[in-house]
Amino acid sequence: MSYDIEIIRHSLAHVMAAAVKKLHPDVKFAGGPAIENGFYYDFDTEYRFSEEDFAKIEREMRDLIKSNGRFEQRNVSIDEAKEIFADQPYKMEWLNEYDAAGEALSIYSFRDFVDLCRGPHVESSKDLPRDAFKIRSVAGAYWKGDAKNKMLQRIYVDAFATREELDNFLKMQEEAAARDNRKLGKDMDLFHFEPEYAPGSVFWHDKGYKIYRRLIEYVRQRQELAGYQEISTPAVMDRCLWERSGHWAKYGEHNYSGKTQDGKVFCIKPMSCPGGMLVFGHGLRSYKDLPLYMAEFGKVHRYEAAGGLSGLMRVREFTQDDAHIFCTEEQLEEEVVKILRFIKDIYGKFGFDKITMKLATRKESEFRIGSDEIWDKAEGALKHALESNGIEFEIAEGDAAFYGPKIDNYLRDSMGRVWQCGTVQLDMNLPERFDLSYVGEDGEKHRPIMLHRAMLGSIERFMGILLESTGGNLPLWLSPEPVVVTPISEKHAEYANEVVNALRAVGVNVRADLRDEKVNYKIRELSLAKTPIIAVVGEKEAADKMVTLRRLGVEKQESMPLDKFVEMMKDAVKLPL
Repeated sequence: MSYDIEIIRHSLAHVMAAAVKKLHPDVKFAGGPAIENGFYYDFDTEYRFSEEDFAKIEREMRDLIKSNGRFEQRNVSIDEAKEIFADQPYKMEWLNEYDAAGEALSIYSFRDFVDLCRGPHVESSKDLPRDAFKIRSVAGAYWKGDAKNKMLQRIYVDAFATREELDNFLKMQEEAAARDNRKLGKDMDLFHFEPEYAPGSVFWHDKGYKIYRRLIEYVRQRQELAGYQEISTPAVMDRCLWERSGHWAKYGEHNYSGKTQDGKVFCIKPMSCPGGMLVFGHGLRSYKDLPLYMAEFGKVHRYEAAGGLSGLMRVREFTQDDAHIFCTEEQLEEEVVKILRFIKDIYGKFGFDKITMKLATRKESEFRIGSDEIWDKAEGALKHALESNGIEFEIAEGDAAFYGPKIDNYLRDSMGRVWQCGTVQLDMNLPERFDLSYVGEDGEKHRPIMLHRAMLGSIERFMGILLESTGGNLPLWLSPEPVVVTPISEKHAEYANEVVNALRAVGVNVRADLRDEKVNYKIRELSLAKTPIIAVVGEKEAADKMVTLRRLGVEKQESMPLDKFVEMMKDAVKLPL
């Protein structure tokens, strides 16, 4: 009998818990679900797990699987469950909080391990693979995710249905490690971090900042061609603004704030939305102004726990390509579709052509603002826009923003990983809170509908995704140094500079590598730094006004007349508008 991979992973989690119990009888169990690519389980024990324990646990798991133990389910009352788990404090805490009014609870037994579990599981361990799992790591995890609670030990395991699938996954993980944005940032001399002085904030080096600026320049030009205005709002604003918008109640603990001498509390901008509201509300707006496209490259700051920081992918200071589109209800559908097509076209220019869209709907939360009537209308409007235009999408229940539903765009990179980047969020609540209005054709005031829009999302995070997807082999128009010219010896330095000047004259970022090193050494170093094109020049090239080109990832060299090369590079570095 074949089983769904989620059932296999969940069953293996019980097998691992049983293995840990056999090796460490005093262990206390918290819980462990199946997750993407595997599962984890949280344990409480005085023993500190390390990589040296992984092989022992895996061997014990294989022995348990070979034993053909059955997964047996039965329903018990709360009183029975409390007897069974009397020596398991985390299970007891859950049982003490559980109010089922006499409802039976499901437990599963595997060998001498018992757990509270709804299942389902495989019938017997013989249905589980013996060689398609591997312990990945152990990390700290607070009980219930609350830092006030005890720190447990979480063991992560990669698990698949077959050994081949596991091997393919591990190979991809090795490739991902080689492409990690932090490693590439060092190899390519793009950026670094200073955890002691500014954790989660990027120190851009010249080449990295060139890529950062180029990304913004590209989005800026595309927006200007599409009729967007660009604004800039203050980096520090009064806390009352964030209270008015609802962001303080939702994200207050993640804001950087401080009190000034006059007793006011100011926040470093955690998002750009409220500032955009104030710009729209300054002055009289007419229906003739709508739709109004208002963009801002806002540098924002949000506190993230130190353990969650991860290179460019998760930082505390980042830049959003934010925009707010103010429109009428009649214009809404057209604007939503226009934005989604805009985002898809932008992604295509970076080589991302596999896009998935998810409609994120409301969740019941104390922070959610707006009536159910408004939410019904907003969710219905986005769903209708997608369906009536034949756009495929999935539903993401409970993933909406606190002020409205949204359509999130997920892109797939060259290694098959999925990233959530661009978003379109329908907001009927903030225009109400900021009392925004426009004068309609009837001469009366009307409330605009607002769309929050981000295409790349965070510039830093998108750059990290792009670096890892390309392995640092960026398109020429985005590369900080698309060409480096290196002479074979110092005798050819004059011609190398001539080549550099010719390329600079047509807008190409280029330099000459005139170091007193052998040319092969320089080529190896430049290749490590992911230089797209190395133009080698020597006696023959200088005499014939040629260049010999070595392209990144291509073994064969090619020779080309200098004037033809300059013309080719002039076109290659243009923004793909």
